[in-house]
Amino acid sequence: MTDLQGAFGVGLATVTAAGTILDVWYPKPVLGRETADAHIDLSAAERTDAIREVRLCVVRTEITDLADAAVDTADVYLRLHLLSTRLVKPRSINLDGIFALLPNNVWTNLGPVPAENIDTVRLAAAIAGTRLSVYGVDKFPRMTDYVVPSGVRIAHADRVRLGAHLAAGTTVMHEGFCNFNAGTLGSSMVEGRISQGVLVGDGSDIGGGASIMGTLSGGGSTVVSIGERCLLGANAGVGISLGDDCIVEAGLYVTAGTKLHLLEGKSTRVMKAADLSGRSGLLFRRNSINGSVEALPRAGSWGGLNVALHAGQ
Repeated sequence: MTDLQGAFGVGLATVTAAGTILDVWYPKPVLGRETADAHIDLSAAERTDAIREVRLCVVRTEITDLADAAVDTADVYLRLHLLSTRLVKPRSINLDGIFALLPNNVWTNLGPVPAENIDTVRLAAAIAGTRLSVYGVDKFPRMTDYVVPSGVRIAHADRVRLGAHLAAGTTVMHEGFCNFNAGTLGSSMVEGRISQGVLVGDGSDIGGGASIMGTLSGGGSTVVSIGERCLLGANAGVGISLGDDCIVEAGLYVTAGTKLHLLEGKSTRVMKAADLSGRSGLLFRRNSINGSVEALPRAGSWGGLNVALHAGQ
């Protein structure tokens, strides 16, 4: 897990009349114990929202050890903030059981609303002369409503969940997506999907429509990493880790069980792609004549990221 020990934050929570916490915004989360620097005065923001029938109130949240499981909604939100503010890296803290601690909210322009109350709130907003817009129904909000990390570009805010970790120099284009507890470790172009638990190394390009398998769907436990200076072609996908300087041809999906031919010099071996997981300097392609999947050592650069697109963000 982590050697980081604990964390602390003063936040502004949205609380229902029944006492359910819908969300918490932590403007200045910190690692370690409570200190004077960690305090921020949010008392002026406390109020009652008559339209949504909720209260906005200040909460203090302290986590003794980030290796322990979260205990409540405020605890989970602090952990998600730590990830998105880059205070911790994905897969370094305990996020076991967080789905059970997060309410399924309707995310609106007025803030979170319990799903069962949305019609009542919509009517109350109309009576007050306010039009209610719904952005989604989910346990996780979009990151940019809570954290906007420096040095990044995000073309479509709905495509990045709170708890995503985007390093400086990262660009997430309109169809790119980054889940919580996942993200980039350096400058990257993201036009495809970074699933939960996935790490993408510096200088890598996740092409349009490309997919990296996470650990949520199907109850899998294997975590996938993409090394540095890799290219995942358009509409390609991987269910194995890539080392540095790898390319997956456009349209090719390589899962752990994919049978492929490893071409090394004059020798050819048939193996599962899982046996090559994490290996550097490979090109994965489909033979256009016989349709077989092949992996072969490669050298040189595929061109790399466009420096002008990632500089000065």
